[in-house]
Amino acid sequence: MQIDAVDQRIIALLVADARASYADIGTRVSLSAPAVKRRVDRLRAAGVIRGFTAIVDPASVGWTTEAFVELFCAGRTTPAQIGAAVRRHPEVVGAYTVSGEADALVHLRAADIAHLEEALERLRAETFVTSSRSTIVLSRLAESPGVGPSTG
Repeated sequence: MQIDAVDQRIIALLVADARASYADIGTRVSLSAPAVKRRVDRLRAAGVIRGFTAIVDPASVGWTTEAFVELFCAGRTTPAQIGAAVRRHPEVVGAYTVSGEADALVHLRAADIAHLEEALERLRAETFVTSSRSTIVLSRLAESPGVGPSTG
């Protein structure tokens, strides 16, 4: 699917505010509301836009402790095996295969250090995990909910 500059602006505006009306977006990209709706429908049908979601502040629900955990796995552990395992842990925010020594990088979020330790122990108990290395997040410096440059 070809995505032009207008599609990119629409996507960026929806990432910034998924509740923006088609009319508001149209004003920003010089299109009518029906034209914006047609483009959004096309982007959804093509799978470019996979859904709309609420972004919840983790502190407001009490999950303020975060860590990044490098996982080192046994032998021929596949990305699919790692993915299936990490999806069983509600504290996992994201998981990625990576280059370098580790096989995967897992982002965890928990209520406090005790909860984080418990989540780490459960993650490390997965049969394929041979070792891990954790880094605790002290503060967030930047975060973006979507892709591409901001719409400023």
